[in-house]
Amino acid sequence: MSDSEDHAQAAPTPAFTAKSPLQEATRTGLQGAAIGLFFSSIQNALGNHSHGAMGVFTRTGSTIGVFAAMGATYAFTENYVANEREQKDAVSSASAGCAAGFLAGVRSRSIPQALAGCVFLGGALGALEYTGSLAGESAETKEEKRKKFFKTPPKHLEVEPISS
Repeated sequence: MSDSEDHAQAAPTPAFTAKSPLQEATRTGLQGAAIGLFFSSIQNALGNHSHGAMGVFTRTGSTIGVFAAMGATYAFTENYVANEREQKDAVSSASAGCAAGFLAGVRSRSIPQALAGCVFLGGALGALEYTGSLAGESAETKEEKRKKFFKTPPKHLEVEPISS
C-alpha cells in the first residue's frame, strides 16, 4: 500500500446526514428574531423619541426582521447546498454567508453594498468553516491527530543479566 492509501483508510469521513432546509431556516429565523428583538430594545432604550415601549416594534422594529431574515436565509442556503453536495463544508458556509450578506446589503438599497456584503460575509464564514470554526475540533479528533503526530514508543528489550 502506498502512503496515500494508508492515510485514506486511517481517517474515514463521517457519513453525511441531510437536514431539512425549511426546518433549520425556521429555527434559525426565530433565533435571529429573538436576537433582533434584543438589539431593537437596546436601540429603543438608547434613543430619544416619544414612542414609548412600542418603539421597539414601530421605530426600530426593522432590526427584528433583518436579523430573522438573515438567519433564515443563512440556514436555508447552507443546508440546501450541503444537501445537494452531500457534504457540509466551507463551500456551503460561504454560499450561505454570501446569501445572508447580499440580503444585508439589499437593506441599504444598493447593489454594490449587496455584492460587498456577499463577498465579505461569504468569505469570512467560508474561511471560518475551513479553518475549523469557532468551536474547534472535537476531543476525538484532537486525540487522533495527537496519536498520528507522536510516534508510539518502542517496546524496551529485556536484557538477560550475564552470569559469570
